[in-house]
Amino acid sequence: MRATALVLLIACGDAGAGGDPDAPPGDAPPGTPTAEQLLARIATCDLVVGGPFARDAGGTADVAICGFPGAVAWIADLDIDCDGKMSPQCNLMTDPAYMGQTAATDSHGDPLDAATLPFVVIPGRSARFDYLAAGLGMRSVVAVVYQGQVEYGVLGDVGPAAIIGEASYAMAERLGIDPDPATGGADGGVAYIAFTGAEAKVAVIEDHGAAVALGIDRAKQLLEAP
Repeated sequence: MRATALVLLIACGDAGAGGDPDAPPGDAPPGTPTAEQLLARIATCDLVVGGPFARDAGGTADVAICGFPGAVAWIADLDIDCDGKMSPQCNLMTDPAYMGQTAATDSHGDPLDAATLPFVVIPGRSARFDYLAAGLGMRSVVAVVYQGQVEYGVLGDVGPAAIIGEASYAMAERLGIDPDPATGGADGGVAYIAFTGAEAKVAVIEDHGAAVALGIDRAKQLLEAP
């Protein structure tokens, strides 16, 4: 099924140092996929595997999840998930919708720390999309692209079945998005690429370094895939 759900209307900005679109982001080693490369790879959606989703409750359901070799991707907004471990950034005072648990737990069995761990929220399983059937789960690595930046994280929480576009306080902060759970977030232009399969999961969910290394490796495979 062919769709144009991922036609890119994103202002990518400079993808790397000096404005070189092929330069790796930040201090990443040469060959690290850039924001521009990843956006170009998912620009055409030939296979819709999930949706439609709304960006917010009561909004228009017009976001599709598209399938690619070893990955699924969508473009939406970014609402702030501050659930999980209580912190100065994430608590009932800062976030009226705060909940003290996340779908995933860390290696000690505790809720994730949204203030320090970059993670993405996946919609709950439904007829729209079943993330388990798609080869995803908690600990799956994800690349998030916004305004010329690429940040890697993991799937760490599950949200409403009909809404898409949410990530942790820490993920927003790393992307330069206002992370305030009450007033922050981005209205659109955020691309999420979630890598599928057991080999795309980190062993320890809070090991962000492992998520970055595995995410870069899987992003390279996506760019090399036919």
